[in-house]
Amino acid sequence: MMASIFSKSNYLTVLELQDSEITEVPASIGNLFNLRYICLRRTRIKLLPDSIEKLSNLQTLDIKQTNIEKLPRGIVKIKNLRHLLADRVVDVQQNDFQYFAAVQAPKDLSNLVELQTLETVEATNGLADQLEKLRKLQSVWVGKVSAMHSAKLFSTLSKLPLLSSLLLNASDENQTLELEALNPQSKQLHRLIIRGRWADGTLQCPIFHGHGKYLKYLALSWSGLQEDPIQLLAPHVPNLTYLSLNRVSSADTLVVPEGCFPQLKTLVLKNLSNVNKLTIGKGAINNIEGLYIVALPKLDKVPIDIESLCSLKKLCLLHLHKDFKSQWDRDGMHQKMPYILELRI
Repeated sequence: MMASIFSKSNYLTVLELQDSEITEVPASIGNLFNLRYICLRRTRIKLLPDSIEKLSNLQTLDIKQTNIEKLPRGIVKIKNLRHLLADRVVDVQQNDFQYFAAVQAPKDLSNLVELQTLETVEATNGLADQLEKLRKLQSVWVGKVSAMHSAKLFSTLSKLPLLSSLLLNASDENQTLELEALNPQSKQLHRLIIRGRWADGTLQCPIFHGHGKYLKYLALSWSGLQEDPIQLLAPHVPNLTYLSLNRVSSADTLVVPEGCFPQLKTLVLKNLSNVNKLTIGKGAINNIEGLYIVALPKLDKVPIDIESLCSLKKLCLLHLHKDFKSQWDRDGMHQKMPYILELRI
């Protein structure tokens, strides 16, 4: 079908095939010289034809959640490419640390001087040198980060003048991320996702100690903390609108400190296996709209002062202790929180 379409559609500008059952892309795609946007997300494609290098007008290539492991060498000839989105899903349930995998970056990645979005490429010894020349980058996601190349990589990322979104995924769950060299020159970096174990003193690194007040979106996973992560983070990232904590700590008690996170709209607490108590401090998260508490198997009591969150619209309480639901009903929480529009428990 696609071969037939391609042969009659030389002036096609958008090719949207997300979630389709296709397994390969015909080489004739190279004849669609006018293509500006290609989306093959969540298809079963394993590779792209070499002819894709002919698409000189292409600006967006979305091959996220496909089976593509390596990009064609000729992709670096597409000088107008602005958004390159690529990764592979390894674990659909997202239980494993490496539930998604980055792709190998092409050798001459630095030729793509118009690139603004790069998600997700494997960290290598040469990646920092390539990124250094891509001055228009705004969103960068890097997987397989290890101590071997992190210092140079983080230093280079810090110098990108337009960087606004950054994901760092460690090479494995035991790999410690040393973030001292991550000191963004741009105040525009507002979205930070870190997946991997923290080194001691991470909150004193520039990304949190100096830049933390500029962060709006923070998602942390597998951090290996011993203490309450919310109390640790609160002084350093006061202006967050989104916070997600997934498998970050072994603490048994969480406290949202009094008056903290006044701008927070969404809070996600997930896979915190030891937590048996959650307390909301007076005046804390008072603008929250979405609260998602998922997979806290020891949490058997209703979070203290949760009914004070009058701005709350969505509340998700799933996979908690078997007694949680009955405790919720006994406390009459449905009547105490009539302003919630969407409740899952």
